[in-house]
Amino acid sequence: MTRRRTARLRRTLLAGTTAVAVTAVTAGIVAAAQEPAKAAKGPELSIVAATSSVTLTSWKEEPGVYLDLGTYLIAEGTPLELKVNRKSYKDPVTVTQTVYEGGKPKAKKLPTGTVKDFSGLPGFSEITLTDKAGKKVLSRSESFCPNNASGRVRPDAPATSKYPESCPTNPFTLGSVWGVEKGWAANTYAGSYTEPIQLPAGTYTAKVGVAKKYRDLFGIADKAATVKVTVVERSGEGEEGSTGAAPRSAKTGAHAEHSGHAEHGAGHQAPNAHAGHGPGHAPTPAEAAAPVTSGAGPSYNVGHGPLKAAPPALPWALKKKQQSAQSPQARDGGGQTDGSRQAPALEPLSKRPTGTPSVPDVPKPDLRSLPAYGITISDGDKDIPGKDYLAFSANVWNAGPAQLVVDGFRKPGKAKMDAFQYFYDAKGKQVGYTPTGTMEWDPRPGHVHWHFTDFASYRLLKADKKEAVRSGKEAFCLANTDAIDYTVKNANWHPYNTDLATACGEENSISVREVLDVGSGDTYTQDLPGQSFDITDVPNGTYYIQVLANPAKRLKETNLDNNSALRKIVLGGQPGKRTVTVPAHDLVNAN
Repeated sequence: MTRRRTARLRRTLLAGTTAVAVTAVTAGIVAAAQEPAKAAKGPELSIVAATSSVTLTSWKEEPGVYLDLGTYLIAEGTPLELKVNRKSYKDPVTVTQTVYEGGKPKAKKLPTGTVKDFSGLPGFSEITLTDKAGKKVLSRSESFCPNNASGRVRPDAPATSKYPESCPTNPFTLGSVWGVEKGWAANTYAGSYTEPIQLPAGTYTAKVGVAKKYRDLFGIADKAATVKVTVVERSGEGEEGSTGAAPRSAKTGAHAEHSGHAEHGAGHQAPNAHAGHGPGHAPTPAEAAAPVTSGAGPSYNVGHGPLKAAPPALPWALKKKQQSAQSPQARDGGGQTDGSRQAPALEPLSKRPTGTPSVPDVPKPDLRSLPAYGITISDGDKDIPGKDYLAFSANVWNAGPAQLVVDGFRKPGKAKMDAFQYFYDAKGKQVGYTPTGTMEWDPRPGHVHWHFTDFASYRLLKADKKEAVRSGKEAFCLANTDAIDYTVKNANWHPYNTDLATACGEENSISVREVLDVGSGDTYTQDLPGQSFDITDVPNGTYYIQVLANPAKRLKETNLDNNSALRKIVLGGQPGKRTVTVPAHDLVNAN
C-alpha cells in the first residue's frame, strides 16, 4: 500500500536505447549436458566477453560507474525462448521454455518462483570485481533480460531476431516473450535495473558468471567471462561537445528513476524511443534529453510524456534491413505467433476511402483497459493555492486477434480530420472500412500531435461506483508504447509505430494513420495535460479510478464487455495538502 503526499509531478526521462551490434566473439560454445535419447533438447548456452578490456567513466559531479562490461549470453543449437504469463492479477507469474523434441517445439514449465515479474531472470548474472592487489571490491548479482541489446555472432545465423527488443515493466503486464535467437548473443548488462558503484580511478579485473540455479536449469557450464576494467575520472563541464553526453544523472540521465512510467530506456524502442516530435516535446535546459546509453536496458513503457529522449542507435540487423528495401519479411500463418508478423499498410492512404462503408465478418481488435497506476496528488503543475489534482497513468491495449487501424483525412481548410476504421482479412488484405469519429490537433506541450477522439475516457467513481468526476481527456494519439501480452494470438513482437514521430502526424498533415497492434498498449503518463481529476471539492473517502476504452462504442471490436478497469484509492488530508492511499490490486502492489 502506497501513500503519497502533495508534490509537484516529477518529469522522468526514458534513457535513450542504443542497441549495439555484437562483435563476432572468438569463444568456444559450451556443449549441452548429455541427455537421454529422444529427450527434449534446449539451446547450448555460454557466457562470453566481447572484448578483453573496457574503460568506464566515473563523473566527478556524480561519482560512480555502471558495469556495462560487454558480456553476452550466446545461444546455439536452438534459440533460448521463454514465455512468461499470469492468468490474472490474482495469479503469480509463471514461465515456460520452448525446447525441441525431434525438431518439434515443446513447452517445458520451469520451476515455480523462477521469475517474479516481467523484467527478466532475477539474480542471473554474478559479478565479482578485484583490484590490482587481488582484493575483492565487489560481489553482486543482477537480473538478465534475454531481449537485451543483441547481435549475430556468426554469418550464417538468422539475419534478424524474431524476439522482442526489451522486457516490459508495466506493472499490469500479462504476458511476455523473451528470447535469444540461435547464433545470436544478448548483453547481460542489467541496464536501467542496476545501480552505479563507487570505484576510484584505476584498473580492476571483472568476472561475470551465471548463478548455479540457472546453470543447472539451462545446462550452462560453470565458466565465467573475464574482463579487464579501467576506471577513469572525468568532469562533465565543457565536455558535452566531445562526448555527446553529460554525466548520467539519477533524474535526467540514462538510469532515470522509474516513477510512474518514465522512459526507462528510450529504452525499448528500436528504432526509436517514445520520443515526441515538434516544439512541444523539446526539453528545457533544466530538463535535458537523456544521453545515449549502451542499449542493454529495456525500452517499452515509454508512454506519452512531455520530454524528448535522445535517439538510440540502430542494431546492425536493423541497419541492414533499412539498406535493403526488398528485404523479405516472413509472416505468421493462421493462428501462429512467431513475432515476424508485419503490420499491413502502415502508411496512411493518400485519399479517403471510396465505395460503400461496411463492417465485414473478419477478425477485429479487442480493446481492454489496464488499472490506473502512477497515482499521485499534484498541484496540476501550476502553483494555484488551494487546488488539488489526482494524477495517474493509464493504458488501453489490444488483445486482438486483429490490429486497430484508424486513418484520418482532412478536407482542405478544415480543422478536424474525418476518421475511419479499417478491416483486413487473414491475408492482410483490406476488405472494409467504416466512419468512426474524428481526429483533432492538440497543440498543448506534451502532445503537439493529432488525437483520435473518443478512444478512452477517465472517470472518478464514488465507493458505490457512481460517477463523481470525469476527466476532460478523451482523445489520444495511438502508439504501441507497452508490450502488455505478447503471448496472445497474432501478437506482433515488432510493432512499427512505437513512438509519436511514427504515429501522430504534423500540424500540416493532410492524413494520419494510427495503429494499435495486437499485444501492445498505449500509455499516457500522469505528467501530461488531461491525465488528472480536479479533486479540490471532492470529499475524503474511498473512490475508484475508471479507465474506459471505446466509451462511445464507435470502434468495432470482438468484445465490448471488457473495456473497463477500476483501481481503488482512498483520498485523505486537508485542502491544499491532500493525500492518496493506493491499495494493492490483487497481487500487483504498484501505485
